[in-house]
Amino acid sequence: MTLIRQHPAERTGVSRPWTAVLVSTLAGFLLTVVWSAEFVDSVIGENVAGALLGREAEGTAIGGVLPGIAYAFATGLGGTFTACNIAALGALCPVVGQPRPLATRVGAVFRPLGWLTAGMLTVSGLYGAVVGFVGTAMPQFSTAPSAPGQLSARSVQSMVAFGLIGLAFVWLGLASLGVVRDPLARLTRRFPNAPLVVMGALIGGFLIGRPYGLFRQLFRDAAASHNPIYGALAFMLQSVGNIVILAVLFVLLAVVMGARVQRWLTARPGRLALITGTAFVAVGVFTVLYWDVRLLARREIIPWYPMIPW
Repeated sequence: MTLIRQHPAERTGVSRPWTAVLVSTLAGFLLTVVWSAEFVDSVIGENVAGALLGREAEGTAIGGVLPGIAYAFATGLGGTFTACNIAALGALCPVVGQPRPLATRVGAVFRPLGWLTAGMLTVSGLYGAVVGFVGTAMPQFSTAPSAPGQLSARSVQSMVAFGLIGLAFVWLGLASLGVVRDPLARLTRRFPNAPLVVMGALIGGFLIGRPYGLFRQLFRDAAASHNPIYGALAFMLQSVGNIVILAVLFVLLAVVMGARVQRWLTARPGRLALITGTAFVAVGVFTVLYWDVRLLARREIIPWYPMIPW
């Protein structure tokens, strides 16, 4: 008997995977050119967090565990609108596309959100505990300015963390498009929710390199407390706040417009895989280029990178 081995793209149903890779790579690159972290962090993040806290968020002493918990959630909510959160929507698209009656749709929506959150909270909680235990010796605690031609310790930590996470997103995106073999295929056969847990872990890992000003203030407070429990809880709430708006939008999309969205997503073979794969590749390319290549240009270590000076 002759076994016919299918190409990965044939199994996913994506007809032109390399075209999708090219388009999503270009989208990720263009996002690095137009993205303004200063605008997102200062104008959106600080204003949202300040409105929730009833006071200016940046530069204000946190002043204790309970205020720190409130600060963590409020600043996480303020940091919702980051490009990396596209990945969360990409991870949950296949769930929306599964045809279900309205009566069971709500439970079907919250289960995958729960698995995604479990992976995210595991990583962010462990990192917060490490921060509370190790304290002020960690690179992210430093406030030393980055000099031209040099990288500070916290910049190196950001580059390593985001570089590895970005490459993981690219690989998972290529696997969704059928360009490479799925690294989670064997694990998924035994544990069907494994991809959601892994995706949540990657999203939780953003805190390891995050230079967001309000998060760094929370980081320094947790490190100075030398309290691993406080660090874990604060970082977990920061992560929850970061995705809560997207979770609400996803629930509304799946429940209110679920039937229509399901019909559209399943109308063509491979459409789900195409959306998921392009979202992951775009996020991965953006993450690597923005936090590794563009950062080197801003530190004048490489001569140039295209940026719009907002």
